[in-house]
Amino acid sequence: MRCPCTSGDTYDGCCGPILSGAIAAPTAVRLMRSRFTAFVTGDAEHLLRSWHPSTRPAGIDLDPDIRWTRLDILDTVAGGPFDADGVVEFAAFFREDGAPGSMRERSRFVRENRTWLYLDGRLDV
Repeated sequence: MRCPCTSGDTYDGCCGPILSGAIAAPTAVRLMRSRFTAFVTGDAEHLLRSWHPSTRPAGIDLDPDIRWTRLDILDTVAGGPFDADGVVEFAAFFREDGAPGSMRERSRFVRENRTWLYLDGRLDV
């Protein structure tokens, strides 16, 4: 099965091990991809676990009527395995009530104790 993050890799070779907690995301982009996959699969636990405590909400209500279909990585700044922070700009595509939609965000990530965390994002950049 191909990974929902549209990397072209298999789920077990891409986001699966990150969502299960078997491995940590090695880069900000890989964490971004795993978070998109969490939206696709309805894994609110991974979304909360990968969110920085300083900006993490108490809970997440995922809309079951939204079907996420594609992720395009548009830009990255740092976010590598030895960086302390990084930025990932992406476009995410979805269908809601049969109608297509998209969102674009420039997300900030931080790396603490060798773990990448989503900090925050600016929509429609």
